[in-house]
Amino acid sequence: MGRRALDLKEADPKGLVRESYRIDGITLGECRTIFMDWALSVPLTIDTPDAIRTLLAEYGMANAAHPMTGVLTEALTAPSAPRRRGGRIGRVGA
Repeated sequence: MGRRALDLKEADPKGLVRESYRIDGITLGECRTIFMDWALSVPLTIDTPDAIRTLLAEYGMANAAHPMTGVLTEALTAPSAPRRRGGRIGRVGA
């Protein structure tokens, strides 16, 4: 059973990423800030990597040099954060 494709409204509920591509001269730092706002606005029911892939397909292909394309690509390819280990090993190490 395959996943259904996300539409843009689901992938970018507030239109933050869409608007970032419309801002002339936007910087990498500004794109990172917008990305964080975007990440906090995506409902928990939406798979974040699927949303990022949807956004890259819509905006990134035609705007490869845009800093938001770099931020989205990095978010999709970055290793996940290390997981916390509880108990004694988490406090003193292995």
